Amino acid sequence: MTRLSRPPGRATAASGATTHSPSVSPATAIEDNERTSQAFWDDVGARFPSLKGAASTRYYFDCERWLFETFFPPLAGQRILKTDLWDEAKNTEILRWAAEQGAQPVGIDVALDVVREARRVLAPFRPVCVGGDVRALPFRDGAVDLVYSMGTIEHFYDDHVALREIYRVVRPGGVAIIGVPNRLDPFLRPLLVLGLRALGLYAYGLERSFTRRALRRRLEAAGFRVTGETGILFIPGWLRMADLWCHTRGSRLGRPIAAMVLPFAWLYARLPAVRRHGYLIACVAVKPDAPGAPQGPAMVRGVSR
Repeated sequence: MTRLSRPPGRATAASGATTHSPSVSPATAIEDNERTSQAFWDDVGARFPSLKGAASTRYYFDCERWLFETFFPPLAGQRILKTDLWDEAKNTEILRWAAEQGAQPVGIDVALDVVREARRVLAPFRPVCVGGDVRALPFRDGAVDLVYSMGTIEHFYDDHVALREIYRVVRPGGVAIIGVPNRLDPFLRPLLVLGLRALGLYAYGLERSFTRRALRRRLEAAGFRVTGETGILFIPGWLRMADLWCHTRGSRLGRPIAAMVLPFAWLYARLPAVRRHGYLIACVAVKPDAPGAPQGPAMVRGVSR
């Protein structure tokens, strides 16, 4: 994997490294509200407990592994970008699993503690984990083969900027899986989140939800060709939250709550029809081939392999 350098341009959030971002003008509001500021996500990353080992986290991992095995090509030798590193620091460690299959892991996150913890988790695989914002990716055009973005772009209003950046950095013919909260979740999770936010009880700040049609249109507007639609985490949002609460606090209710997760995991694995109704929906998107287009050899602009 290419070693990162510090080409001239805008400073990244994590280390002071500077990068160009021609697709995003200086007017782009990376801090479009207090909930998407670096300070907010630094605080979340520093104080939020690990969710690893919870029953619903194991279910989450099984869903993500199914996505990778179903919609990505064989991972060996593929350079895969993850648009946040929350899973690696706190949740499913899906990028670690991908690296164990032979993928070259690349990740970006705005929260410094999350980046540091992800680097530790992925250390055996020589990852490229950098601080920064998905709306101003510090990578060359066509630098990665695959992109996985699950639960990232809903946290700010200019999601179209992030999707254009993802389109830019994936190579022609490359595949992106983009997932966001499901506005039509049968268990009404968006309403639950809205209520918790109104009470100041939702840790993740701004979180928007989308229909499959809206997500598809956004991806097509960015230039992608959408080849598949599905979803993950067919489970009531309150049950996922309850399981995590019990797990992180060692509650005696942990076992019965965890047992309630199992039927939903069973249904997801055995009834494909329920997958489209997960509380996270996902589109599989391909960047159209561009014959003769250069696919820069380096990860970061200004760096040669």
